[in-house]
Amino acid sequence: MNFSLSRRAFAASAALLPIACSKAGDAVSESGKDSAAAAPTPINPLVQQRADPYVVRAEDGWYYMTGSVPEYDRLVLRRSKTIAGLADAEERVLWRHEKSGPMSGYLWAPELHYVDGRWIVYFAAGPSGGGADVFRIRTYAVVCDGQDPMAGKWSVLGELKTPWDSFNLDSTSFHHKGVRYMAWAQREPGIETNSNLYLAPMKDALTPAAKAIRLTIPTLDWEIQQYKVAEGPSVIVRNGQVLMTYSASGTGAVYCMGLLSAADDADLMDPRAWTKSQKPVFTTNVATSVYGPGHNSFTVDEKGRDLLVYHGRDYEKIEGDPLLNPDRHARVQRLYYDAQGRPDFGVPVGNGALPERFSPAVRKDVMLGHDGTKLVLAKGTPLPQTQFRQIAGADGAVQLSPILQRDHGFKVGQDGAVALAALGGADLFLREAGEVKDTVRFVSKADSTKALAFSGDTIKLADKTDPATSWLVD
Repeated sequence: MNFSLSRRAFAASAALLPIACSKAGDAVSESGKDSAAAAPTPINPLVQQRADPYVVRAEDGWYYMTGSVPEYDRLVLRRSKTIAGLADAEERVLWRHEKSGPMSGYLWAPELHYVDGRWIVYFAAGPSGGGADVFRIRTYAVVCDGQDPMAGKWSVLGELKTPWDSFNLDSTSFHHKGVRYMAWAQREPGIETNSNLYLAPMKDALTPAAKAIRLTIPTLDWEIQQYKVAEGPSVIVRNGQVLMTYSASGTGAVYCMGLLSAADDADLMDPRAWTKSQKPVFTTNVATSVYGPGHNSFTVDEKGRDLLVYHGRDYEKIEGDPLLNPDRHARVQRLYYDAQGRPDFGVPVGNGALPERFSPAVRKDVMLGHDGTKLVLAKGTPLPQTQFRQIAGADGAVQLSPILQRDHGFKVGQDGAVALAALGGADLFLREAGEVKDTVRFVSKADSTKALAFSGDTIKLADKTDPATSWLVD
């Protein structure tokens, strides 16, 4: 097996990088004036230089976030009452790598879980010192001595017991129908891949209750770019399905996400119950300038809607080992579902405020979208073409810009029809509560009596009291 593996090869030098505090994300404020905006709008990237991001909303009402730091030398945790607040939340160091031994090297991909009444962080680690032994990456856990993970003392609990004493990492825990499972990535002796995915029910935090099964081997073209990798599993159960995302290929721009799924009443320990997507579900997008998206987790926003949390870079070209590049930033966006209840991941939405989708209150079955520079209202428009971002302007006004055409915004023509034009010439609007309950409207900054309105298969300016100016926000 070729162990010049980006992530798995570590650095040739055993010297550990000094601790450096990354700049906290800028605080964000609530956008818009409508009452539906009960929480601040998240701004991407959510937290800079935090790869492998894991966010969980705990029963205490806090959002907790951890992830890999660029120095790979410590486990960190932050919390906030809102998703947006994670950007500049105080970060605590829970534990640092040891001076020698199997956990003295780099620390990877931590996840925070509440297991049997205790807070536990699972993570992968290897020894320092260089040489062949540097590849001895295994999964470990630290445990908190109290119920407040930000205040308690953390200590080593032990090593995850896996089928083989071989390279393994990216362990995640989930409950389903009264059983707690662990999924992880591991190199299986006799299979020439960098890592496959495995699943087992758990007896306790570190001990499987039954023999593990192999879920998937990376064989598809998009799974074996640069390296043969299946890693970073994450699970969400929705719409009668157990959905497990995972990440594949090398950690540069080719990094992407795949999907395994099983019926929620299936025997999850039967490999035949699982179906693998033949195409990646989330990939690099040049239009939004997000490269190598992956290693995701799932959480919910303040309204209980599903969110996808993942990392990605702002640029494609990387000098040297991608894993020694610090710019894999933590990002977040809505996770949507199609008419059959299957997840629609869309594309990485890019930097800036979280985009929204709009349907006219008088015609709820269509969605505002765009086809090139033409704005349309139709059914079945691909998700990325229906996502629009607010860009702050002067005096509380905003421009509306599609995520796939970041340099364009809404422009009102002389006849009142609205189309997309270069941002420099795009119009400004004031977001207000709409005439219809729980809706918004966008009033023209140039004419306070007019607002964007549904008009057949497109939009135009109309009297702002017209019900057609009221938009449902998703």
